Amino acid sequence: MLRVGLTGGLGSGKSTVAAMLRELGAEVTESDALGRAMMEPGQPVFAEIVRQFGPEVVSADGRLNRARLADLAFRQGRLQELNAIVHPPVIEAQKRWMDEVAAREPNAIAVVESALIFEVVRDARGRGEQDSALADWRRRIDRIIVVTAPDELKIARYATRIAGTDVQRAAIETDARERLRHQVPDAEKAAQADFVLDNSGDIAALRAQVEGLWPRLKAESNNSRQGLSLK
Repeated sequence: MLRVGLTGGLGSGKSTVAAMLRELGAEVTESDALGRAMMEPGQPVFAEIVRQFGPEVVSADGRLNRARLADLAFRQGRLQELNAIVHPPVIEAQKRWMDEVAAREPNAIAVVESALIFEVVRDARGRGEQDSALADWRRRIDRIIVVTAPDELKIARYATRIAGTDVQRAAIETDARERLRHQVPDAEKAAQADFVLDNSGDIAALRAQVEGLWPRLKAESNNSRQGLSLK
């Protein structure tokens, strides 16, 4: 089985690439979905967030007030604290998923879509976890695909997807810039990636790149199954 990490900044189009890879036959899991499930009431991650951030992050319905939590994380300097709670169990869930895929389909291409593959490494090393699995993505992933686009285009796409009014759009664009500021820049990600997809054009151009990449991933998955080197 070939373990593939698919990453890119906010609004880069990685979810679109993930959908294309799924259509081509890849197994795909979304880290955002894993994280959201863990942050639901009754989950250990939820309890730890409330313990560390306080009851102010809980809404009247008993669920997390994500806007308040985001404000504390991104604008009040507590992002590392939040990531230290969420990242380890999400990475463990990714591993369990990959183990399940490998058990039923030994030559599968298992894709983990995550905006924060490189950020997980950065944050783990910042906490002094030099030898942990979080501090070295190579322990968990065989190949990385990075989806790139100019930051202003990412922001425009993100705002278009979420905003309902011009007033909302301005606030969302500001929020997007703040989130991007905390992400590793595309140039640094691309320098470490195995494959880079340029999503500065239209959907057809992106699909052509994905379809061109797919046979290479399939070939490497077959080599992996035979125990051959991926280097």
